[in-house]
Amino acid sequence: MSQATTIYCTTREAAEMLGVSLRTAQLWTESGLLEAWKTEGGHRRISRASVQRLLAREKAPYPDPGVAERRIARMKILVVEDDSVLLKLYKTVIAGWNLPLDVITAGNGVEGLIRVGRDTPDLMITDLSMPGMDGFELIHSLATSSFREGMEIVVVTGLDAADVEARGGLPDGVRVFPKPVPFAELRAIVAAMLERRASYL
Repeated sequence: MSQATTIYCTTREAAEMLGVSLRTAQLWTESGLLEAWKTEGGHRRISRASVQRLLAREKAPYPDPGVAERRIARMKILVVEDDSVLLKLYKTVIAGWNLPLDVITAGNGVEGLIRVGRDTPDLMITDLSMPGMDGFELIHSLATSSFREGMEIVVVTGLDAADVEARGGLPDGVRVFPKPVPFAELRAIVAAMLERRASYL
């Protein structure tokens, strides 16, 4: 095995190491979450060190591939928020809705991107101002990805409309609400999504 082979791996090998699909590994590579370079033939080579760092950062167990099929009637909500107190409030309030939901949380944009690739949520609720990868970067990383297909995005932020526009704005279809968290409006969005989902089953 050459030194290059020891240091780098293919996208498929990285996906196998991380326990995710090839498509997810490609998304993480395109977004810069995994360090990579292209050979003269156009093939990606991913840094094994970046794969190990990602594994160390996200220690939660990988979901059983059959979970989504067994829970087809349930909906997954991803909440991305760096305020741990607010994150707990989200989980507590949403749990009290008594709806068929699975709530996934992330503390910043990087964790949010990992969760999108791993858990394929139906709805992502995210803050914008976060350390590291913020909500703007997270949303724009997903805007050109197939992971955005079928996933609704709602922003809950302390920024006003002028601040949002000054920082590049957001893609069409992203709903924006000001803080404090409008739980009644969020519940209405979730209920409407569940109703649509039920009509397809």
